[in-house]
Amino acid sequence: MVGAGLAGLRCAARLHQLGHDVLVLEAADEVGGRLRTDRIDGYLCDRGFAVINPAYPALRRWVDIDALDLRPFRAGLLVRTDDPGRELVTLADPRREPTLLPATLASGYLDPREIAALVRWLVPALGSVQSLLASRDATLAESFDAAGLTGRLRHEVIETFLAGVLVDSHGGSSAIFTRLLVRMFALGSPALPSRGIDTLPRVMAAALPAPVRTGTRVVDIAEVGSGVRVRTEETTYDAAAVVVATDPAGVAALLGSAGRGVTGGATVPKLGALRPMHGLVTWWFATDEPPHRLAMLAIDGRRAGGRIPGPVWNAADVSAAAPTYAPAGRRLVQATTLLDRPEIPAGEREVRRHVGQIYGRDASGWDLVARHEIREALPTVTPPLRPRLQQRVSDAVFVAGDHRDTASIQGALISGQRAANAVSSCRRPRGRPPAPQTPSPR
Repeated sequence: MVGAGLAGLRCAARLHQLGHDVLVLEAADEVGGRLRTDRIDGYLCDRGFAVINPAYPALRRWVDIDALDLRPFRAGLLVRTDDPGRELVTLADPRREPTLLPATLASGYLDPREIAALVRWLVPALGSVQSLLASRDATLAESFDAAGLTGRLRHEVIETFLAGVLVDSHGGSSAIFTRLLVRMFALGSPALPSRGIDTLPRVMAAALPAPVRTGTRVVDIAEVGSGVRVRTEETTYDAAAVVVATDPAGVAALLGSAGRGVTGGATVPKLGALRPMHGLVTWWFATDEPPHRLAMLAIDGRRAGGRIPGPVWNAADVSAAAPTYAPAGRRLVQATTLLDRPEIPAGEREVRRHVGQIYGRDASGWDLVARHEIREALPTVTPPLRPRLQQRVSDAVFVAGDHRDTASIQGALISGQRAANAVSSCRRPRGRPPAPQTPSPR
């Protein structure tokens, strides 16, 4: 197994259940793939603002959710508007936040025609998943137009919120995939593990029968006879099969026949073109005063004169949901900018100004704790949605990752499960474990 992200860890656990001996190699110093947490002076700064939705079926089935100690956000949004007298309004789910219903009704966004159009757009997400997947796909923008969702609620709230979720500010993502995500938002409350987002992969790795070999970079994979030879920077292993559970760049570097190491256009035999990745930057600021009393995601809905939001697409006081993310008496605020809008200046000065405008606070004195630029944050998912992409390169080589499924925690776990099942269908269990061909100097 090459890679100890969610897909690789799930694949390893499933292979063990099926009776196979598994060795997991990870180039980084910790497990987790893109789910990593930096611990800086008492602050927990996740590399990319990621949340866990406990409603994901794969998560409930294969992960000890109680061990994550999840701290949920409130079910709603704070929206900065141009409306005089109600600049920062609250839009909350009345089912889960009944006490916020008066504020939601006073938000100015509940136009009956737009609500009806939103319901039309949501209807496909409320039936069976099978029916949704079988429906005709379109871009997110096209699906809004088809439902008649064309007013303020769409342009000021929904599009801005989903841009941050999908890491796509142009509306080109799959409408079916977006409906799947919205379905999950309706069923569960996104949350943060109290000890950082990397708690999820750590819990999964701890459940494996053998520890992951971190700090071990694979540099070459070659099929030899009926098996495969995996070469690291220090040694070589022979195995019956290998699963490459990395991002598309890693897959391309090890298996690609063109565009080697580049996600936009790289191809792998029998897999075809690999999905490109969207990028983002997460800024982490510390302050003494809470920017708002509610633990909600905050967005900028101002659109006067055709204004494009940015550079900040969403912000959140993460310590309001998970106080353990900051030292006692301090608050930790994240602000996310997207890399698909290079025309919008997104330096520290612009980010401070904008996050301050969103909350109606002076952020010039906030302490910058960390800045994470993640150029490969989330796979693109464009229409038509293909949620189950080929993972088998040969009888000995397989690929796993959310880029072979849906771009989510659910997709990563499902991909790992599918890859393990595919390996087991080609290889007998309990073959000899991978054996080093040269001794390791460690």
